[in-house]
Amino acid sequence: VIEINEGIAERFGSDLVPFITGNANEDETLLRAGVERARTLISALPEDADNLFVVLSARQINEHMKIISRASEETTYQKLKFAGADNVIMPDKIGGDHMASLVVTPDLVEFLDNLQVSTEGSVNVQEIPYKAVCPDSKDKTIREIDLRNRTGCSIIGYKSPDGGYVINPEANQLVEQHSKLIVIGRPEQIATLHKEFAI
Repeated sequence: VIEINEGIAERFGSDLVPFITGNANEDETLLRAGVERARTLISALPEDADNLFVVLSARQINEHMKIISRASEETTYQKLKFAGADNVIMPDKIGGDHMASLVVTPDLVEFLDNLQVSTEGSVNVQEIPYKAVCPDSKDKTIREIDLRNRTGCSIIGYKSPDGGYVINPEANQLVEQHSKLIVIGRPEQIATLHKEFAI
């Protein structure tokens, strides 16, 4: 974590979450943080201009890592993408859309809010890499993988090698190298998934 406030860095830094004191807009700070070796960078600064500068600098240093950036204004969205961000998140827009959805479809929103993506012991939604379902590197269809019968989980999405998404894919959907499956299930079904596919 890069933090410009030395007091905050000292307060929250630990062996598990190391902090570096410095300005993320400076290449020297990014290099001290090891950005050239990083697999993922999240830029969550409050000002869009700062996030844009960080994304641009980080992408020049490491062209292969995944970059996720925060944005406040819609006009900044495309600029961040052009600068090299793989994903741009707009918390304010998501929050507003979420509140509006609560009025129109409250039960659906409540159901989706109850889905846990990463909380230990209560995971409901998970992504599965190609190697887990095709360990021999031979492409298979969803029918051939037979995930539903083997684990109880349901496949709700397929991410293709080129980054496109298929919602509720058909049984004859071919799972190709560098793709991922998105599955949903109860915690005990997710546990079976981990055991069955050695995830």
